[in-house]
Amino acid sequence: MKCRHCSTPLEHSFVDLGHAPPSNSYLTLEGLSRPEKTYPLKVMVCSECWLVQTLDYTDAGELFDADYAYFSSTSSGWLAHARRYCEEMRSRLKLDERSLVIEVASNDGYLLKNFLEWNIPCLGVEPTASTAAAAEALGVPVIREFFGDALAGRLRAEGKQADLIAGNNVYAHVPDINDFTRGLKTALKAGGTITLEFPHLLRLIQQVQFDTIYHEHFSYLSLNAVNRIFKTAGLKVWDVEQLQTHGGSLRVFGCHAEDSRPVTPAVSDLLETEIEAGLLSLKVYEDFQGKAEQVKLGFLDFLIEQKKAGKRVGAYGAAAKGNTLMNFAGVKPDLLPFVADAAPSKQGKYMPGSHLPIVTPDVLREQKLDYVVILPWNIAKEVRENLSYLAESNTRFVWAVPELTIS
Repeated sequence: MKCRHCSTPLEHSFVDLGHAPPSNSYLTLEGLSRPEKTYPLKVMVCSECWLVQTLDYTDAGELFDADYAYFSSTSSGWLAHARRYCEEMRSRLKLDERSLVIEVASNDGYLLKNFLEWNIPCLGVEPTASTAAAAEALGVPVIREFFGDALAGRLRAEGKQADLIAGNNVYAHVPDINDFTRGLKTALKAGGTITLEFPHLLRLIQQVQFDTIYHEHFSYLSLNAVNRIFKTAGLKVWDVEQLQTHGGSLRVFGCHAEDSRPVTPAVSDLLETEIEAGLLSLKVYEDFQGKAEQVKLGFLDFLIEQKKAGKRVGAYGAAAKGNTLMNFAGVKPDLLPFVADAAPSKQGKYMPGSHLPIVTPDVLREQKLDYVVILPWNIAKEVRENLSYLAESNTRFVWAVPELTIS
């Protein structure tokens, strides 16, 4: 395989998490009796442009199909994050009824509904039917396609170039990152702004966040890699913010390369920080496999110890990162009988690979558990607040990444 950006042959492994089904391919009861398709979950690093990327194995259409079960609006914290972003962009970019906002991977309308409220024209691009339908029910216009340069060219021909293109947690999900980035340039009005949010590779490495690796993520991004990809497409990164979302993310601000806006010191500072942390050399990548295995073993030791002691353990949050952890660790219902989740789209289904049944949060109250494992550790604070009633039965909370923590 060659690098998705610069075509350099890929020779260096970052981490190998074995074989697993796609992390959002939740199963029905009937599906449990059928063969389950799995794929290698192996990640490589390019020694030329330092783009970290999964090995090729299947197309995006198989991952993001009509039954795709991730709805952004399930998390109140994420809704609040989106609202703050929209308020900031409205003020900073002086967006009004003459502007156009395009969101790529608009999901269920969680973000664009804010611009609708202010009568700012917007357009969502969302290929998954279930989430697109939810957005349309809110009044958000949606194009049900994958975004790329061809679609962007059609939008430009229709006079639909954007003052703001937003992409939250989509840049890592695109198999052809060069075509996607060219599309951003094509769809962007002169003087317009691109913002992309994505988990920061530096945080993934520092906090051993291997569970954020799954098939739907084709790339794991540093600012150095994104800066290079933008330059190749005729864009420039002119600002960057470091966020706490998803365990540590970046929000990059892009524009046309010829735009007069100066590059802020935050960009050069973070580029240098990444270099000092070793992201442009192989050693930090070669050491990651062993660290991931230590986290896995610590989590398994905990579950086995509780099983032997007769303790009652359940889990909360049927998130993709939970699926990666379950399948890498080989956890089955004998060690973790169920996972509760607030999303109706997941309830009554089963986690891919591990086959843990997904139940409603009410089950947590009924079971009187000794421990609840929070699988989406990045929203542990929100989960603990929502489940604060479990303190009455002395239930303790546990999460595995970056190290086993019992609270």
